[in-house]
Amino acid sequence: MESFRRPNQAEIQFLNMSYNKFYDVFEEAFKEEFWKEDAMYRFSKINIAFSIYSELLNYEPIKWVLKEMKERRPPMEAEIGSELFKFIRNVLAHFPYFESWNEVWINKSIVNWHKPGLTIDRFLSKYTGREEIKYRFWEADKKKMTYLSITFPESYSDDTKIYLHTILSEKDGVKFSLILMKQIIDTQVISI
Repeated sequence: MESFRRPNQAEIQFLNMSYNKFYDVFEEAFKEEFWKEDAMYRFSKINIAFSIYSELLNYEPIKWVLKEMKERRPPMEAEIGSELFKFIRNVLAHFPYFESWNEVWINKSIVNWHKPGLTIDRFLSKYTGREEIKYRFWEADKKKMTYLSITFPESYSDDTKIYLHTILSEKDGVKFSLILMKQIIDTQVISI
């Protein structure tokens, strides 16, 4: 009977490690000093946050949250919180040649060097040419509203470099991403 309870012992251990590190990165990214750090340092922390979040997407209760978001939240919010963030994580993981967010680029030929139709290729095939999505977020401690756009590539070909920073800007885009990630994973936190 114990194996059917959620979270089980292995999940508790995984979730504690994941949440603790994610929250550490989240808190650091919302300090102005973080954005004055070396680009490679920022990039490594951002990479960690996207990697942890991507792993957390495998936890069944988070999948339920995303399913609910598709039905009840604004259009594309669930897709951003799942497909886009997983796409970014996969680009960072599979093409670890870059030292800053603004350097990262891909094209169809390198995405499909091994086999077409995998996650990155599917994402770009599905979303290329889509209209940009506008978001905003509030930073209460700064009393500041930030507006940003998520821009999908106009074309996806062997000859077209798609830069990550043109899809999602480093500072505002990453802060927005972390906020949405946190909102999604916080649904699994029990307040005492």
